[in-house]
Amino acid sequence: MRPDRLTGRTAVVAGATRGAGRGIAAALGEAGATVICTGRTSEIGRGGSDYYRPETIEGTAAIVDELGGTGVAVQVDHLDPEQVRGLAERIRADYGRIDILVNDIWGAEILKGGPASWNRPIWEHDIDDGLRILRLGLDSHLITAHALLPLLVEQPGGLLVEITDGTAEYNSQNYRLSAFYDTVKCAVNRLAFSLGHELTPYGATAVAVTPGWLRSEMMLDNYGVTEQNWRAADAPPGFAESETPRYVGRALAAIAGDQQRSRWHQRSVTAAELARYYGFTDLDGRQPDAWSGPE
Repeated sequence: MRPDRLTGRTAVVAGATRGAGRGIAAALGEAGATVICTGRTSEIGRGGSDYYRPETIEGTAAIVDELGGTGVAVQVDHLDPEQVRGLAERIRADYGRIDILVNDIWGAEILKGGPASWNRPIWEHDIDDGLRILRLGLDSHLITAHALLPLLVEQPGGLLVEITDGTAEYNSQNYRLSAFYDTVKCAVNRLAFSLGHELTPYGATAVAVTPGWLRSEMMLDNYGVTEQNWRAADAPPGFAESETPRYVGRALAAIAGDQQRSRWHQRSVTAAELARYYGFTDLDGRQPDAWSGPE
């Protein structure tokens, strides 16, 4: 896996401010890509973000630059069709096409709530919060696909990656926290399948990828640790198999660099499965797999 294997490729990571999106943008930059990092939280303002966090899209773009790629920060609210159409027009004017589109938009971590609010019947949840979860986690993906996929099919070989939580197989057999969360995470897997059907005539590949237990900035803060001392967290035993956001990013970079990437077309896979197939590791040299243990 050469460090320059994605040189000359233009990628869009929608939802690149933090978490998996930042790790994905970093890994694509690590492989030499030009990465357009979109999200709401910018140095110029929150842009309607549901979070009050220090991470910004400019910070992500700087990481891409540091790792050898070219980072471009563009503030976009992916629930606003006009803003996303504006993004598409800018990309068409500046780059002519998109080679890799990553739909990592989420933004509902606070609305999802903590363990105390999980596994409750729908009537015990706030309906406005629940519908907001659907808007953030699903509508944003549909709006983004509608505006940006025309740029992905400009030439054969494009790659669409839908980021979710849990594979289609896992989610079909396990209830995921609440009716709202469950609906979103199952639907995003299906979206990769349905959009893949529509992309097939254009020679593009669509795949759903799920990270495992992600040591995002918010997760580390929740446990009161940093990436340097994360093993000291007072967390369940499964946390030992957690992973950095770069791990799922390297999974996407591996698919993008594979001339036979269509092998994953319309499938739903984990970062760990892709690590075993391609041989890459997380930043610490391990291949963690949080999905292999008990729920």
